[in-house]
Amino acid sequence: MTTVTRPTSSVGTPHTRIEGRDKVTGAARYAGEIPFAELAHGWLALSTVARGRVGALETDRVLAMPGVLTVLHHGNAPRLDTDHVGLLGVPPDPSAALFQSDRVPHAGWPVALVVAETSEQAREAAEALVVHYEQEPHEVVFAADHPGALPLDGHMPAVTEKGELEAELAASAVVVDAEYTTPEEHHSPMEPHATTARWDGGRLDVFDSNQGATWVQDSIAKIFSLDPGAVRVRSEHVGGGFGSKGVRAHQVAAVMAATALQRPVRVVLTRRQMFTLAGHRSPTTQRLRLGADADGRLRALEHRSLNHTSTVFDYVEPSAGVARVMYDADAHRTANEVVRLDVPTPTWMRAPGEAPGAFALESALDELAEKCGIDPIALRARNEPTAGPVSGLPFSSRNLLACFEEGARRFGWADRDPRPGVRRDGRWLIGTGTAASSFFAGAAPSTASITAEADGTFTVRTAAADIGTGARTALTLVAADALEVPPDRIRVRIADSDFGPAMIAGGSMGTRSWAWSITVAAGELRERLALGADIPPEGITVRSDTTAALGALSAKERHSFGAQFAEVAVDVTTGEVRVRRMLGIFAAGRIVNPLTARNQLVGGMIWGISMALHEEAVRDRASGANVGADLAGYHVAAHADVPPVEADWVDDPDPDDPVGIKGIGEIGIVGAAAAVANAVWHATGVRHRNLPIRPDRVLRAATDA
Repeated sequence: MTTVTRPTSSVGTPHTRIEGRDKVTGAARYAGEIPFAELAHGWLALSTVARGRVGALETDRVLAMPGVLTVLHHGNAPRLDTDHVGLLGVPPDPSAALFQSDRVPHAGWPVALVVAETSEQAREAAEALVVHYEQEPHEVVFAADHPGALPLDGHMPAVTEKGELEAELAASAVVVDAEYTTPEEHHSPMEPHATTARWDGGRLDVFDSNQGATWVQDSIAKIFSLDPGAVRVRSEHVGGGFGSKGVRAHQVAAVMAATALQRPVRVVLTRRQMFTLAGHRSPTTQRLRLGADADGRLRALEHRSLNHTSTVFDYVEPSAGVARVMYDADAHRTANEVVRLDVPTPTWMRAPGEAPGAFALESALDELAEKCGIDPIALRARNEPTAGPVSGLPFSSRNLLACFEEGARRFGWADRDPRPGVRRDGRWLIGTGTAASSFFAGAAPSTASITAEADGTFTVRTAAADIGTGARTALTLVAADALEVPPDRIRVRIADSDFGPAMIAGGSMGTRSWAWSITVAAGELRERLALGADIPPEGITVRSDTTAALGALSAKERHSFGAQFAEVAVDVTTGEVRVRRMLGIFAAGRIVNPLTARNQLVGGMIWGISMALHEEAVRDRASGANVGADLAGYHVAAHADVPPVEADWVDDPDPDDPVGIKGIGEIGIVGAAAAVANAVWHATGVRHRNLPIRPDRVLRAATDA
């Protein structure tokens, strides 16, 4: 190895994205843009009823339409296997196993795939397909008092409890008992879901937009009963995912059609189709009961959360889980419950559980601070736990109070008049609010290989996914430091299942998991190169697997933390709410690339504004389908809605991670909506417990007040 003097560490230094130029010039190709010879196009036909059975399909007329090659449906589709375990021990949603029966469990369920020479021909034919249904009564109304609600284990136990809750509530000087709701929300990534499948020399080749190539490869192999080595999945560039880009119906449809026709087939979802085929964040109703002494010390904490799921797959939105980490009490009870309705299956959405859960919990803490006459930050400091409130495990690090201290200083919190509704700017009422945030900091087993090339460069291969987060760039910096060379001597190749198993881009665990495997491989490679062996033309390659290292970790509570601050202006005559400024200070491990990290945190905070004020998918009771299932009817924060947003961090390296990483993908959104809602209370003196805080709700609250 050539010796190079490196003045500074690459990790921690701002770097622009390695693939940035390709993206802005159009050289970067996404799954729906890669050209193939003899490419055919599939279009999914979706059910128009919310419950029932498919009767006859009038396919003859469709097959006679120009360019139509085939129509696949439950009467002619191959049998698929969904009786297996998928990512992180979770079985696949049966929704992905297309056309296995005539049953329709929700509106927008795939009932047929029309394949044609062009996408226009496929769409026209799919829309012309007449499907007869045996319709049955459906139920889509979600309510807190639904009789079908039941506790259900998901990624965590459904219920945790300790102490005598009712006794501690009765003994409390101050009690908060309130219900909070969050609506159904949708991911809406920039790039729609798209897959192209082809058979090449007896091997299935899939070009896909996903959050983990080996995840999709493993599931497709199992669903189609193929040898895993016979399936290759690539996802070179991905335009956002936020939890939605896992194993979905369109991928299975493309593979099924490519197998039937023995030619490449591409299936791309429309925005409207994504509302039923790409998952969503379930609505929640959450009840918080807090009991405290007069000085604000918690004696009792109960957090109960209810979400809807489909009738074909149980998905738990673990919103009560955030209370298991944030605050302790003598009596502590949390519960995650579900109700099964005739709706599409929800899925992970950025900060699943924590985002809606923090809105409820941090709003309730704000209400408790008001009742106790204590500053909201002081109240949180008073209830800072020394160990996991439920687990009893030590924290790997917990620098939440450092976040509040730095955030309060920079936001000017000390100058805040705690009285609500007293600060004005013309027609606007002005208020400020704060909230805490946390998100699990984990890692999953991953593999990586590094090749020392004869020209003095290094090639890193790992099946990491860059869904717009800058993963390529971050991993380049990690590899450069681990190999003690400049970043320009590193080439990182990602998103190919042939590179071996790797964690998905999700759960804020991607960069940490991939960096760990790269660091291990780099350490072994440096040892081999230190022996002075000449590098042959094919290079010297070392491969790592972190399964054993992660299994040896001691049990701890590992989380990123943060403090969110917001200032809002409210016009109670029009109901308009404007966020004027936001600040987030985070303790999120060692920051690999400050440039892209800040983008991630700011992006999450902007999504928190959107969650607080705009996003709300409404389901029509009569049809069971979403109303306005597009980006015209489903409102998100636009440029005009976004104020100056500042994100920064305190020093917080994880001592158990070889690079010190925790994770930043989701912590930015957690607590942001609560900070906005708490600021609206401070501005108006009226508490909003239901998101989004729409103008009509502001007007109604002002009238009622």
